[in-house]
Amino acid sequence: MWRAAVTEMVATACLVFALTTTLISCFESGQTDPKLLVPVSIFISGFPLLLATIPLTGGHMNPVFTLAVALKGGVSIARAVAYFVAQCLGSLIAFAVVKATMDGATAEKYQLGGCAVNLGGCAVNGGGPGSGVGAGTALALEFTCTFVLLYVSMPIFGRRRELGLPTMCAAVAVAYGLVVYVSITVTGRSGYSGVGLHPARCWAAAVLFKGPLWEAHWVFWLGPFLACLVYHAFSLALPREELEKGDEHEEEHSGRQVDKFGSDVLKDFEVSGF
Repeated sequence: MWRAAVTEMVATACLVFALTTTLISCFESGQTDPKLLVPVSIFISGFPLLLATIPLTGGHMNPVFTLAVALKGGVSIARAVAYFVAQCLGSLIAFAVVKATMDGATAEKYQLGGCAVNLGGCAVNGGGPGSGVGAGTALALEFTCTFVLLYVSMPIFGRRRELGLPTMCAAVAVAYGLVVYVSITVTGRSGYSGVGLHPARCWAAAVLFKGPLWEAHWVFWLGPFLACLVYHAFSLALPREELEKGDEHEEEHSGRQVDKFGSDVLKDFEVSGF
């Protein structure tokens, strides 16, 4: 289990570093509407990392997906805790590298690329002073966008054998990019960085940048975790025959778990995501 946790830590660090630097690059590109580049940058960052990590660890790289899998019973509590810690450490490593290598003025302008609510500056688009959005609005967006991401991603992971690994990874990366794009275009406020969708990433940025990123920081934890609980309840309410079909498919392939994930360490994973 510790090897899987270490792999998750490294994969999360790579993902967070890639996402942070590419998103900031989008807004520094000088394009008329840099927000249009956001889904593309997220796809470019996420797709290859999913493709490389899913066969090794299941490719969570995010506390949201670890919790969703744990609620489903696909991972033990001990493994889930180990993954949570690994994802937090990985995010911290990523932002430490960003802080050490990024120009000071750029880091200040974008608040290190962290998650901001209701602030004068903006952690993503670098806008000037503004009112931002209220914590309630940010919480609603965080909950809704996370639920949409889970709703799209979880069934896709359940159809890996039908879709193939590359198609599955591409679909999840596209869904992630579109959800983030929607969140930053709907609000259009200079004080809101858009949905975090990754509590560990938001936490790590706040630890290193301090100050304003701690304001309403709880939103980036409560929203996604509430979405996980609601999605889990929703999945239990699915038509019984559909669940039975899923169980039959799982039993049919339970003896080929190594082929399915590339390692018997991941035997207890049924679905995964980033």
